[in-house]
Amino acid sequence: MTPGSEKTLVSYAQPNAAEHVTATKVASRSSYMTLGKSRLFVSGTFLSVLLVFVVLSVVYTGSSSNGLLCVDSKTHTTVQNNSVLHPEMRIRFRGTKRRLPQCIIIGVRKCGTRALLEFLNLHPQIQVAAQEIHFFDEEDNYDLGLEWYRKKMPFSFPNQITIEKSPSYFITDGVPEKIYHMNSSVKIIAIFRDPTTRAISDYAQILDHKRSKNKTYHTFEELAIDEESGLVNTKYKAIRISVYHRFLQRWFEVFDSKQIHIVDGDRLITDPLSEISNVENFLGLDHRVTENNIHFNESKGFYCMRNETQEKCLKSSKGRKHPSVSPDVLDKLQRFFQPHNQQLFEMIGRTFNWPAPRAMLQ
Repeated sequence: MTPGSEKTLVSYAQPNAAEHVTATKVASRSSYMTLGKSRLFVSGTFLSVLLVFVVLSVVYTGSSSNGLLCVDSKTHTTVQNNSVLHPEMRIRFRGTKRRLPQCIIIGVRKCGTRALLEFLNLHPQIQVAAQEIHFFDEEDNYDLGLEWYRKKMPFSFPNQITIEKSPSYFITDGVPEKIYHMNSSVKIIAIFRDPTTRAISDYAQILDHKRSKNKTYHTFEELAIDEESGLVNTKYKAIRISVYHRFLQRWFEVFDSKQIHIVDGDRLITDPLSEISNVENFLGLDHRVTENNIHFNESKGFYCMRNETQEKCLKSSKGRKHPSVSPDVLDKLQRFFQPHNQQLFEMIGRTFNWPAPRAMLQ
């Protein structure tokens, strides 16, 4: 197996040859037995020290480790590895280093960016940053420089693609230019879902956060609809973020359209393999994520990741239940978003199967 063709987890430790012990002949049997005991003691001590050395040689980087396979450091034989399901533990392999990302998931918030990253994490030629770095949208981080940013990336082989995701990149002024300045050939991924659903999901997350602190919060209707005019409240951030074309236009002004890939967030929920396959094509990778890696969990009601021994689902805060919203408000939001959606479709050259307002269905 060629290093990097599969995600590999090995120690830097190199086993030492056993010490060659030369014993002089002894005259009595008791002396020989004493020497034998000493040899056993020395051998046991040596093995204990070697074991400690191997353990201490393991490098925990705190980055995502996502290979389904690992390689034995001596024989390079394939053995099972569950690291894809435990990205908090990473063992460095000789020949890897931290690299600036060649691909960035820029958003959109509450459209499935975490699920997308976890699914891509199954691919042996992809390494992902386990945490959102917020390098380009937070000035305090950006001022620390690209070297600080690079050190936040996982270790990877030269033939692997490093991916980072921070959803707020999509809506933050100046981020496209900063990313372009880092790497003008970087690939950009954005994921969209039905804008009304996204706005409600955004609200649901904040509502849960407020409730966890025993705080009261407005109803979605109170925030989404202006009380005086009865129109959609375009000052409400959850609404503004869902007007995708206004933000996407900035990215098209900086990057070539061939460098930007759009993922259908609603389809990622119902048919993740098709969307992952499209991303693999966009990144120029072989199709390595298959139905063997993705499993529909009946009890949870959505797709989870798995290998031969374990299954991993997104944490309970993902896919949280949405509050009930009145049909009139839903229809008003859909009518508001409809022309904006059309502008988005024209911009990207494709359409999504998003619900139409009731007035258009009659």
